[in-house]
Amino acid sequence: MAKTLLQYVVSMGLIFLCLIAGINIQHLLGTAIPGSIIGMLILFGLLASGLVPSDWVKPGASLFIRYMVLLFVPISVGLMEHFDMLLANAVPILASAVGGTLIVLVVLGLMLDRMLKGGQK
Repeated sequence: MAKTLLQYVVSMGLIFLCLIAGINIQHLLGTAIPGSIIGMLILFGLLASGLVPSDWVKPGASLFIRYMVLLFVPISVGLMEHFDMLLANAVPILASAVGGTLIVLVVLGLMLDRMLKGGQK
């Protein structure tokens, strides 16, 4: 019981330390990239380099994934508070989403076509 609790504390502590580091880096650099994204990149770097074993992060990450739906509740409430702004900008939002998706599909299709034809020579 105590070992499991310690694993959760270490795991969540490591995740939150990466988040806090990301937020601080964002404020220091003044970038538009969210601190949470920078924190995820830090955590990814630590895991990919082997400085932090994945077993240290797994319990907390599994817990966050299990209850992820609850983490979206505040975001949903915030969206409902600004629903009029969303409606006013619905056309640009939809155009960028559809346009971005089409661009990605076309570029990936062209790249795949070029890669497959290149292997036949």
